Amino acid sequence: MRKFCLILGLFAAGLLAREAGAADTFQLLDGKSLTGEILPTGANEQGVQIKVGEGQYEKVPWTNFSQGDLKKFQSNPKLAPLVEPYIEITSEERIKKTEVVIKPPTRLDRPPSRSFFGALFSSGLGWFLMLVLYAAIIYAGYEVAIFRAQPIPLVMGLSAIPFLGFFAPIVFLAMPTKMQAGAQTWETAAEPAATEAAPATPEAFNPMRAEGAEHPTALHLAPSEKPKSHLPPTTTFQRGQFTFNRRFFETKFPGFFGVVRRDADRDMILIIKSARGEYAGERISRIAGNDLHLEVKKGDAAHEVMIPFQEIKEIQLKHKNAP
Repeated sequence: MRKFCLILGLFAAGLLAREAGAADTFQLLDGKSLTGEILPTGANEQGVQIKVGEGQYEKVPWTNFSQGDLKKFQSNPKLAPLVEPYIEITSEERIKKTEVVIKPPTRLDRPPSRSFFGALFSSGLGWFLMLVLYAAIIYAGYEVAIFRAQPIPLVMGLSAIPFLGFFAPIVFLAMPTKMQAGAQTWETAAEPAATEAAPATPEAFNPMRAEGAEHPTALHLAPSEKPKSHLPPTTTFQRGQFTFNRRFFETKFPGFFGVVRRDADRDMILIIKSARGEYAGERISRIAGNDLHLEVKKGDAAHEVMIPFQEIKEIQLKHKNAP
């Protein structure tokens, strides 16, 4: 019997100790103190229930607890999300939360210093740029040769010399245009110079041709005259004297753009001498800012030939029956 009473007494003492340990005293902001057990199952966003006695419960809002009690509730996993909005954060804690940790970035190592040409030829991009520049210098020599009427292989060959070829197009561009002699016509044919000695002929030694030696009643033969050509004269336009562009052709040869030719220039043709060859046409079918299309006939067939302005060396406007 004593043992049973001892066991029952120890059990009751344990229950009382548990009851006393679970109960807490809370100092509320309205000046009241409340002693009881927090019930996490009865907590929500507005507040929490506290068991103040057997069968007695009291609903306390979160805003009525002190900051110390709210921080104690934060240690409970079930109450922490509910009390977190009501906990005031000090300036020190706010600084710690918003503190930005600056990490130094990883920097690439600077390449070793070298000369300009050493750096240029040490990469694939540098070699590509040099090849493009080399090709541009050779092409510049080709354009300068056409513009100044110089031999194209000569100028392009000098431009292809490494390092020195850069100056070849500049030198030839500074030279005057190499003029070519135009075709002679019955108007532009040069007369023999008066200072040149005439060739000896039988008439030069005929004594009857002396002044006063012929008989007064003798017959005189009129000197033979070459028949004058009824064909219009040939007009020649050379590079250097004229600038060959779209305006030049539209102003000098307006009759060659129409499908039907007028009486004035119906039988006239254009002979264009360019770097690609010589073309004879009767109509300009198309013209652009850099080239023209000349209609050339071969037999009964006709086709268009594209001729760039920069390649034209000479243009002749002549009659189709003119020599």
